[in-house]
Amino acid sequence: MRLKGRKIVGGRAEGELVVSHKPLSFLGGVDPETGIVTDAESDIRGQSIAGKILAFPRGKGSTVGSYVIYALKKNGKAPKAIIVGEAETIVATGAIIAGIPMVDGIDVSKLRSGMKVKVDADSGEVVVE
Repeated sequence: MRLKGRKIVGGRAEGELVVSHKPLSFLGGVDPETGIVTDAESDIRGQSIAGKILAFPRGKGSTVGSYVIYALKKNGKAPKAIIVGEAETIVATGAIIAGIPMVDGIDVSKLRSGMKVKVDADSGEVVVE
């Protein structure tokens, strides 16, 4: 399956998906030291996003979430790439400053945790293997 979106931050990555079907808050919702989702309302609570391809519909919460994404990268706990349905400023800024490939405009409901994907953010394409 090939899904076409829009480049937010260029780059390429491949790996295993962790998919949230609910909006995700990075501030207070993801531990920047471990990469584990701690948001009590999240459908992926307790899962690690470190070294995975992270997909979710959109971000929510404070602008400090951008710094949490950057801290994840500095701590070696960031996702390899981010796929979102709708890029908003907080997540896009975090991906930019952390240098994490990011694509938006993807129908996240078609994705499931555990799938293997290739993300070519330069062309805005996500390929599910």
